[in-house]
Amino acid sequence: MHKSLMGLGIVTTLFLLSCNTDTPTEKENKYKVVKPVIMDTAFTEEYVSELHATENVEIRSRVKGFIDKILVDEGKIVKKGQVIFKLSSQGYEQELLKAEAAWKNELAELKSAEIELENTEKLYAKKIISKSELELAKAKLDMHRAKVEEAKAHELQAHHNLSFTNVRAPFDGVINRIPNKTGSLVDEGTLLTTLSNNKEMLAYFNVSESDYLDYIGTTHWNDSKSVSLVLANGMLYNQVGHIETVESEFDPLTGNIAFRARFSNPEKILKHGSNGKIVVRKQLKKALVIPQKSTFEIQDKVFVYVITKDQEVEQRNITIKKRLPHVYVIESGLSVDDIILLEGTQNVKAGEKIQIHQ
Repeated sequence: MHKSLMGLGIVTTLFLLSCNTDTPTEKENKYKVVKPVIMDTAFTEEYVSELHATENVEIRSRVKGFIDKILVDEGKIVKKGQVIFKLSSQGYEQELLKAEAAWKNELAELKSAEIELENTEKLYAKKIISKSELELAKAKLDMHRAKVEEAKAHELQAHHNLSFTNVRAPFDGVINRIPNKTGSLVDEGTLLTTLSNNKEMLAYFNVSESDYLDYIGTTHWNDSKSVSLVLANGMLYNQVGHIETVESEFDPLTGNIAFRARFSNPEKILKHGSNGKIVVRKQLKKALVIPQKSTFEIQDKVFVYVITKDQEVEQRNITIKKRLPHVYVIESGLSVDDIILLEGTQNVKAGEKIQIHQ
């Protein structure tokens, strides 16, 4: 019984040794190969973007006073010319009355000076008075004319100051936060709120110099200059935007230049100051591509196995221009005439002869 077990163990050991030995049959396994392909393809690039309303202004008080009424609420839509704040106006009404009275008084003084000049001219014509007295009367009239103009200017300023107590929306938009409440004393220039017109939004994003040159030459960028927007939650915005302008200078610190795209905002989803990612679809004409699985990396360098005419494996370093899903766009190192190993790169080594099939 023990002898039979020992014999079985020896046979098993020999069988395992025979399985681990390379055989001519295994050496004759055929490997799949492929040639690089020239094709037109497309890819997308993402750029961090800041969103701005086409119109966004700070609404500030133009006169000093107490806030009597706040006629809007935060986040509400207002129309151009709509009164949104009322400031105390009593003092400005009194100033207007005083200015109007001063203007009327100067008009009366002017009329008196005109009559005086008329009488002086008659006396001078009869040689009763000297020419210097006539010139003095003319100068007095000019002085009163200037005072009338000055009084009128004061009256107009009083009108403006009174009108400034009604703070109006300069355009259609949405009211932002209101920091000062009813009864607050505000000085001239105090921030009352901000107003944004979010009907359309401007997306600003920075582009590298190489991408900018591609854009100018339309080498990669699509002809329509259309772009998409990914929102902060990762959702794709449902409106397509269009690039409309590029800034005039590169940032010397980053080497980037700012682009501006415009998006329609019919549902008012986008808000001033929000962020997102601009997605640009770019095209590559006559790109040389290979499958990603045909490559392998050694110390951050990318290699392929090229099959020579003698069906020997040759290791070659390649430069990747663009990494796309499942394929690489080749910058240098390969041509369309090369044959490369598609699968099994881990099973061969440089200089080895293999059997292939395409």
